[in-house]
Amino acid sequence: MSNPRMSSTSKPSKEKEKEEKMRLANLDNIIMQLKTQSFANRRMANMQETTILYVCSSARELFLSQPMLLELSPPVKVCGDLHGQFRDLLRIFQQCGNPPLSNYLFLGDYVDRGQNSLETLTLLLCYKLRFPENFFMLRGNHESSDVNKVYGFYDECKRRYSVKLWKAFVDCYDCMPVSAIVGDRIFCVHGGLSPDLNCLDNIRQLSRPTEVPSEGLLCDLLWADPEDGIDSWAPNERGVSYIFGASVVDGFLQQHNFNLIVRGHQVVEDGYEFFADRHLVTIFSAPNYCNMFDNCGAVLVVDNNLVCHFVVIRPRIVASRVGPYESDSGAAPVPPSHTSSMPPPSVREKKM
Repeated sequence: MSNPRMSSTSKPSKEKEKEEKMRLANLDNIIMQLKTQSFANRRMANMQETTILYVCSSARELFLSQPMLLELSPPVKVCGDLHGQFRDLLRIFQQCGNPPLSNYLFLGDYVDRGQNSLETLTLLLCYKLRFPENFFMLRGNHESSDVNKVYGFYDECKRRYSVKLWKAFVDCYDCMPVSAIVGDRIFCVHGGLSPDLNCLDNIRQLSRPTEVPSEGLLCDLLWADPEDGIDSWAPNERGVSYIFGASVVDGFLQQHNFNLIVRGHQVVEDGYEFFADRHLVTIFSAPNYCNMFDNCGAVLVVDNNLVCHFVVIRPRIVASRVGPYESDSGAAPVPPSHTSSMPPPSVREKKM
């Protein structure tokens, strides 16, 4: 004879299981719709506003449930700025693997300037919801209401849907984490370092939800830039935050026993560019940025042993002559002087 108490408690559990299956199936459908949408003649994905609002609100809650400073285990593929270049995002997934077969960390600047910021950010948020422990997104300086109003995302949302939808996106990225540590040795951030960053707990203690302030730690993490020819800190020519020299990078790495800083925020010709004797690397993942720069995009691949190499995504104009998704890769190990300080294999090989 069945136990009535057992059956009464199992029913809600089955209902929750059913709801979870429906939620995942819904996300799979949204992802499929976005990825299979034809973009011939600059057509946009045709999605219901209520669907995107659901994605934003769900992602907001998920971001808040995870730390401001993420601590991730390799392997992982790190991507830089995208700026609404949706087709190039799809090329990255085709070349580097779709989630969850590949783990991803994106460094921010998903929107503005490109033609498909809505599709770009919505797809990334869907992947975050679908694979929350394999897919991670940091906040960039363009995940800001003030910047959106100048560089295009506000206008794109208003033209295609509504200001209400744009506000839902703003509410979402006001809750995003701002930095990550990979394998205890690689520090990842959108912009750079800060004179207000005295210890990592300073990042962990940043409150959310929050707008991007005009100065201070959060501002610097999203806006600061490395610069040759200076020893310490100097005002940034952008008019926001600071520039910092190689000595700042070296001091930060030594203080926290890190090997490498990975950041985005600046377009670089080859998709990646080293600084401070290869102790910092800038990653930019939007090839042929704004159809003006003829730059490559790049993805940093970090393996289980924290050895890094790059997958380079060529501009589509070049790629069309050799294949629709042509790319190349170049090896770039973590600086040898730091290799010996890597964690033991039992730590390195943890799965994300």
